[in-house]
Amino acid sequence: MKTLLVHYTPRNERSNTKQLVDAFRSGIKNSEIEELNLSQDVPDLFLEENLAAYIQRNYLGQDLTPRQKKSIAKMDRMTEQLKSADVVVVAYPMYNFSMPASVKAWFDSVMLKGQTWDVRDGKYVGLMKDKKALVLVASGGFYGKEPMMSWEHALSLGKAEFQFMGYSDVRGVLAEGMNAGDENKLAVLKKTVGEVQKISQEWYQRK
Repeated sequence: MKTLLVHYTPRNERSNTKQLVDAFRSGIKNSEIEELNLSQDVPDLFLEENLAAYIQRNYLGQDLTPRQKKSIAKMDRMTEQLKSADVVVVAYPMYNFSMPASVKAWFDSVMLKGQTWDVRDGKYVGLMKDKKALVLVASGGFYGKEPMMSWEHALSLGKAEFQFMGYSDVRGVLAEGMNAGDENKLAVLKKTVGEVQKISQEWYQRK
């Protein structure tokens, strides 16, 4: 069994998101752990050359030149890393109502046609069945109810990406209100850390 921890926590020990990652890590048993730090190993954006190479290979089924293969090599590496994991945890703070650019670039890198999803009989099909995914997000404001619920595109987008790829069990935990004062922050972190630990224990108790 393999667990992949993908995190964007550039504030390191001051990061509220990191506390959620550490809470999950504490419950992992009998599993290889691999980590990907998106603030250090930054995913490639789709630009002219690598986008053309991706379409040529994955949509048109054409061979690539050595230069084209090189242009998409990091995306292929991150995709293979994801495919090799039975459990993946992605953790990041909310930036401007959504996920940080590095996290979105990672999703774009690993959501490759024919690798993690495909089209069959005119329908989208996720290829990552029988795998588990957890999205952990910390936000400064409150998004659990209106009027701000419709502004939340960080946790919801992350979960949707995994659901599209066909993950059988997709969970999400939002630690909201991190900028609402120390008392609220401590209370919310205690609650959400407990939720994360419960998921971790559930997923690894039979391993």
